[in-house]
Amino acid sequence: MTEPTQGFPPALRLKKASEFKKVFTNPVKSTDRYFTLLATPSDLGHPRIGLAIAKKMIKKAVDRNVIKRTVRESFRLQQHTMSSIDIVTLARKDALNAPPEALRKSLEKHWLKLVSKCVSC
Repeated sequence: MTEPTQGFPPALRLKKASEFKKVFTNPVKSTDRYFTLLATPSDLGHPRIGLAIAKKMIKKAVDRNVIKRTVRESFRLQQHTMSSIDIVTLARKDALNAPPEALRKSLEKHWLKLVSKCVSC
C-alpha cells in the first residue's frame, strides 16, 4: 500500500470561473477575523481549493502572495483529512498584519468546521 502524497497538483485547484461560480452560488460559510471560506460538496472524490484574495482588501502583491502561500501550505497538509469539497478562500483585512502562525491556526479551525458542515449537506 502506498503512502498518500503531500503534493499540491493542479487537480486540487479551482481554476475556471465556472468552478468558482458554483461555489459562490450556494455555499457553506466559515468566517473569522482573518478569512471567509466558502465550500460546496463535489463529486470528484478529493477536495479542491481556490483563492480569491482581493486587491481591495490586501493592497500589496507581496502581502497577497504571503497569504496565498500560507493558505496553500495549510491546505496541502490537511487535504487528506477532508472529504470531497470545493473551497474558495477570501482574505480579510486583519490577515495582513497577522503572524503566519495565527493564520495557520485559523485555517485549521476552518478546515475542520467546513468538513463537518459539508458532511451534512
